[in-house]
Amino acid sequence: MAINILMPALSPTMTEGKLAKWHVKEGDKVSSGQVICEIETDKATMEVEAVDEGIVGRILVAEGTEAVKVNAPIAILVEEGEAVPAGPAPQATPAQPPAAAPPPTPPASAQAPVAAPVPSAAPAAKPAPPKAAPAARDGQRIFASPLAKRIAAEAGLDLARIDGSGPHGRIVKADVEAARKGGTARAAPPAAPGERPAAAAAFPAGETRKIPHTSVRKVIARRMLESKQQVPHIYLTVDYEIDALLAARQAINAVGEKSKIKVSVNDMVIKACAQALRDHPDVNASWTETDMIQYGTVDVSVAVATDRGLITPIVRNADLKGIGRIASEMKDLAARAREGKLKLEEFQGGGFTISNMGMYGIKDFAAVINPPQAAILAVGAGEQRVVVRDGQMVIRTIMSCTLSADHRVVDGAVGAQFLQTLRGYIEQPAAMLL
Repeated sequence: MAINILMPALSPTMTEGKLAKWHVKEGDKVSSGQVICEIETDKATMEVEAVDEGIVGRILVAEGTEAVKVNAPIAILVEEGEAVPAGPAPQATPAQPPAAAPPPTPPASAQAPVAAPVPSAAPAAKPAPPKAAPAARDGQRIFASPLAKRIAAEAGLDLARIDGSGPHGRIVKADVEAARKGGTARAAPPAAPGERPAAAAAFPAGETRKIPHTSVRKVIARRMLESKQQVPHIYLTVDYEIDALLAARQAINAVGEKSKIKVSVNDMVIKACAQALRDHPDVNASWTETDMIQYGTVDVSVAVATDRGLITPIVRNADLKGIGRIASEMKDLAARAREGKLKLEEFQGGGFTISNMGMYGIKDFAAVINPPQAAILAVGAGEQRVVVRDGQMVIRTIMSCTLSADHRVVDGAVGAQFLQTLRGYIEQPAAMLL
């Protein structure tokens, strides 16, 4: 019996999504648990697995189609030898259970599983025109992820010779690695003195471009606007001496060299914030119209810049984890965030956010609160400054941090106390071991 494969609801706020890529084609046999397509939601790009076994009889929604409604049929699964219907199968899919939606507020313990498509008799979305051509060639702009560009540059590969398998022919990490192993991409020729690369030459001075917003970028814009309009921000800035923190980091990395554990300053800031949040549960909180919610676990969101927008993967129970484990988790989370491969529970929730721009040389800045959280810490670059200690001018490595807090939840005094506790952990890192 023919079965409709439906557009799944991959997040509680998702009403429509983009069918980014098909991993199967008409006539392919699929089994339960096999990845059949990639869906771009308002949060990330996620793989969708088949629930039933059968033959892909017809693909109803073309690869690259935008704004496909949740529960709309996207393909038809038939049994071997069964006739393929001309349109969506008349019946809903009883074997596909409804998605389990998490609670409306993001308590740290809540985890939203990636569920199978929800049964529905919604009409089919109209197939889009054929998918876009692969990445541009011969002097035109080449579309590739930042990670793919970096790997290609390190391997001396010419992106113009690599076919992209991502949405709209975008070159992704897997394409570059395949080209490197197969030797199918010639080395990029060095540019002559004063000559611009082809990608730059394809964008003449004075030319204006229109770049369509991604789903993630739209959500970020809406949420940040709502945050600044509806949340009364208060900003508190402190300067921390991090010479002891840097020395501790060096010692930790020396010990962890054999196990290939490399700890960053950001990893140590995550741990320090987690400890301070445990001491100040009123900062690990959210505002609602009826209650103040204080979270029972310390889950720290960390801002990661991707080519699709800002994603905040979560280090859960950060106060209970060692710095080495935090470093390993963050390395994995950040890599998968840039590839759009995070699971829902890995970036939904969290009670506090850290945004670090020190690696860009930013001295200090004020971040926008990530609702419904009540606070976010903006971390600047550590730099040597002249300070006065006991009447003497000395040089210390100083890191400026600014706490943006929802004044409905975190009073100025509460925020100041949190930052002072944080000072104890950052300036005396051994305190994080107690």
